[in-house]
Amino acid sequence: MGEKIKCGVIGAGWWATYAHIPALLADPRAELVALQKNDVEQARRVAADFGVPFPCTSVEELLAISGLQAVVVSSSPNLHYEHAAAALQNGKHVLIEKPMTLTTREAQALLDLANARQLQFLISCPWHYTSHAAAAQRLVCDGALGKLRMISMLMTNPVSHLLRGQSAVPTHGVPYMHPRGATYSDPKIAGGGQVYTQVSHAAAYLSFLTGMRASDVFARFHNDGAALDIYDAIDLELQDGTVATIASTGATSANLRTYEVRVFGTEGILYLDLWRGTMEFFGMDGSERRYPDLSPEEIYPHQAPARNLIDAITDPVRNQSPAWLGVAAMEVIEAACISARTRQNVETSVLREKAQ
Repeated sequence: MGEKIKCGVIGAGWWATYAHIPALLADPRAELVALQKNDVEQARRVAADFGVPFPCTSVEELLAISGLQAVVVSSSPNLHYEHAAAALQNGKHVLIEKPMTLTTREAQALLDLANARQLQFLISCPWHYTSHAAAAQRLVCDGALGKLRMISMLMTNPVSHLLRGQSAVPTHGVPYMHPRGATYSDPKIAGGGQVYTQVSHAAAYLSFLTGMRASDVFARFHNDGAALDIYDAIDLELQDGTVATIASTGATSANLRTYEVRVFGTEGILYLDLWRGTMEFFGMDGSERRYPDLSPEEIYPHQAPARNLIDAITDPVRNQSPAWLGVAAMEVIEAACISARTRQNVETSVLREKAQ
């Protein structure tokens, strides 16, 4: 094995300490040398608890560490652009948390910067790393479904308490620390509610499966008395004319998570339930295939994005969640927010032109 890849984590909060930091510490190809938190005592405590040599309170301090090659940006959404831009400008490979940024313009600027510097740039979406995701992507790309005509997505996850700022209880596993409430409930920090927090997953998965971006977006939100959106209904048209819907809410039972994806083509239909780990293919000729169910550990591989950062640096073709998917998701998010506000259809080409 060659020299280890030196990594740092910007924003060592709830999700970083739950997913990214443990993943990098467990990867024999990586050496986690630094982490950043604004508060000096918290930075020192987290670094000591995880055995990370350099606790930093500023991004500049972390990026100045000799030999640093890769950075995970896991700060609050309003800081993603600033922190990722600094890392990329300093020649670091970057894994960025979703939502990628607050605007399409920021997301595209980061992607352009990464491309210009020939750096690996990934968007953190764990569902891109399951065996079902890889198989579904192959079926679509190889034409097993024929020509795509319609896609429907229903995504629920019990996060409305975070969106409303009522509680900071996390939604996954046993956390090292709890999330900060404002990260999800303050519009200036979060950008938006369900559409930024959860639709960012679904919109990226849509492009992951199809290789396409949305061309038109029409949306309606319901805030249910909150400052941010809680219920989202989004109609889309993809670049080839395929129609799609994304329905999503954070207001669901703690025992009921739903992530259903239905892909309808001229030659077949694909059914996935990502939270249950099931996948089926139905051919128009009457053939059926059920794929092996995923184990509970495989359903949401939360450590996979950080591991794939190391994969991609070692071999760029192994980048399974390239950042252009985050840009495509931001186009959907921003267009949906504009549509919900203006009650009009929004062409994403307008956003792309503004991003140039």
